[in-house]
Amino acid sequence: MKINIAISIGDINGIGPAIALKAHNSIKKICNPIYFADYSLFEDAAKILKIDLPSNLSTVFLDLEHTINPARATKISGLYSYVSFIKSLEYIKKGKCNAVVTLPINKEAWKLADIQYKGHTELLREHYNTDAIMMLGCEKMFVALFTEHIPLKIVHKMVKKEPLVKFLINLQKEISAKKIAVLGLNPHAGDGGVLGNEEVEIKKAIEEANSMLGKKVFYGPMVPDIAFSPKVRESFKYFVAMYHDQGLAPLKALYFEESINISLNLPIIRTSVDHGTAYDIAYKDISTISTKSYIEAVKASVKLAKTKLSATRR
Repeated sequence: MKINIAISIGDINGIGPAIALKAHNSIKKICNPIYFADYSLFEDAAKILKIDLPSNLSTVFLDLEHTINPARATKISGLYSYVSFIKSLEYIKKGKCNAVVTLPINKEAWKLADIQYKGHTELLREHYNTDAIMMLGCEKMFVALFTEHIPLKIVHKMVKKEPLVKFLINLQKEISAKKIAVLGLNPHAGDGGVLGNEEVEIKKAIEEANSMLGKKVFYGPMVPDIAFSPKVRESFKYFVAMYHDQGLAPLKALYFEESINISLNLPIIRTSVDHGTAYDIAYKDISTISTKSYIEAVKASVKLAKTKLSATRR
């Protein structure tokens, strides 16, 4: 039985539509993709891209203005990507889809459309009233982000023992890893307080989380500049970064194309590509657009959905 996967189209002025069209025949072999975008949007995108439109697209009518302005953040593109995502969640709630895969949105476009969220994860967190966790990676390495889309200047204010303990316990519950490396915040993990003392809070959180689990799962606080070295990665597959770029810069340097985004600690399955709207190449030469992260995200959602369905039938 093929799984029904909702595909949220993302920003229509970016590479989302091109990725969906380019990968469609490959995706169709592993699931039933249901695209949350008007069929006419795909017609317009295919015309601009100068490619043939697949004959077997299953689309959901959004009934929204969808004028394509390549490589521009607009109110129209922001609202369209938001409604596409919200509609996909409605289909999951109704049992029409088993999971959702999101193509990239543009945060500026969401702001122009007066959407209060900075991204999918923040929306999911409020929509389901749960502490959703953003984790990105591939089979070789995963990075979970303790803080995500916030200014770097306030990250240190967020690094406190209690919320970090809760984060670590929720993460372990979701991934059941035997060993997880937790990064420090400061250079040299603070150097004993010389370069900062946030590591005191991190160490307390690690100790309490391990105590609650009754075993040593979390290790650290680890010096950030050596955490992703080959020798360390021989021992650890999962890492917790204190802030966005601390974890994603090394991940994308090592495994950019094959990495995906997985939302954890939610009642639904949501995966995504690990990249943005790529306005620099949007609606230009489709041969330059990689679909690898998207295809891996779909594969992951199918695998997770089948596991979930199997569990519910026991």
